[in-house]
Amino acid sequence: MDSQGTRPEFSVIKGSDLPLSGRALVELLRAVLSKGVPARFQAKGFSMSPFIKNKDVVTISPLQRNQPGLGEIIAFVHPETQGLCIHRIVRRKDGISVTKGDNLSETDECVPRENILGFVTRVERNGKEVLLGLGLERFLIAILARRGLLFPLLLPLWKAVRAYLRRAPR
Repeated sequence: MDSQGTRPEFSVIKGSDLPLSGRALVELLRAVLSKGVPARFQAKGFSMSPFIKNKDVVTISPLQRNQPGLGEIIAFVHPETQGLCIHRIVRRKDGISVTKGDNLSETDECVPRENILGFVTRVERNGKEVLLGLGLERFLIAILARRGLLFPLLLPLWKAVRAYLRRAPR
């Protein structure tokens, strides 16, 4: 179930009989989300790491009448490649969303509302829900990402946590 308590009626996850990517996945998502139901699939790529990692399962919920806001993670059709992209909104400008991958140094192009397919409402990693990145902290993440500070702040923190975990008794 997603954060709104709705069970997805369609899922594409590893091991299923429906391996899709690119425009085919975009069209399928568009069709499913237009019915007002969420869709799940396995994310591919590293641009949203560490909040969404390669092979995490993401749930995309339809926009309905909601206008996506600062810090929200959206699924959209990339204006140039026409492929599916999942990035965080780091700024709103004249009704246009400016997005950025949390693990990227550059912002994407502006994304018009008609290119936005839906919101990321759930992330699962190894069968467990990932909570960090979708709550209130999303505002801080968006501001840090927009200014190019997110990754430089996270890297030393991550190294310290990894060093601690390696020393911790198991």
